[in-house]
Amino acid sequence: MTVKKQARLRDGQLRYLVAEELKLAASLLYQAYHDDPLFMDLFQADKADYEKRLRAAIREELNAFWEADQPMIGIFEDDSLVGVACLTRPGKSFGPGKYWHWRLKMLLTAGYVSTRQLIDKEALIQGAMQEQLTNGNSDRHYHMLAFIAVHPRYQQNGWGHLLIGAAEQVLEDNSDSAGIAVFITQTKYLPLFEQHNYRKVTDLQVGGIAGQLLFYPHTGAAGADHAVQFV
Repeated sequence: MTVKKQARLRDGQLRYLVAEELKLAASLLYQAYHDDPLFMDLFQADKADYEKRLRAAIREELNAFWEADQPMIGIFEDDSLVGVACLTRPGKSFGPGKYWHWRLKMLLTAGYVSTRQLIDKEALIQGAMQEQLTNGNSDRHYHMLAFIAVHPRYQQNGWGHLLIGAAEQVLEDNSDSAGIAVFITQTKYLPLFEQHNYRKVTDLQVGGIAGQLLFYPHTGAAGADHAVQFV
């Protein structure tokens, strides 16, 4: 990754997360996604244990990212974690359902319905992307921006742009990837991604929540080979 392990940006520090920082990242993501319509639907916000299941799901997701050596980027200001971006690399080792122990832990903590809906969500997004890749290849030749969040206290200061830029640098170091996909369910975030040349691929309905699947194409050889048709 050309996002150097420790690159100084503005007043912050951009680098990969280490194991000891996963709890900080989980706390930040919990705050960021607590009121997200998709997560509220997936984890049944109307139930009394919504917060418990959401915390457990985010924790297990980050653990799975760590075990699979997927890119998790953090921005720090002094000792405070300002923002987080988590991507999945192209390949078959990390997809719907991930690992059996991830599924088991999710079943025990988040419950069957939420676990099933998470797996279905990933499969739906991947299916939509596979249909859009012009070569019709069933392999996932693209990155997925699974999480991106800035701590509420630090929002409106340009940190989101830095995180998206860091994700683009991860892409640049992977010539076998066609680009980066992201699923957006809140229209207020669309302008941020559009400023970075993400374009709409298709509309998707995940459970009871509608959203847009966006894509940022790789400008190198892999991106050209796996062109995406936009709507």
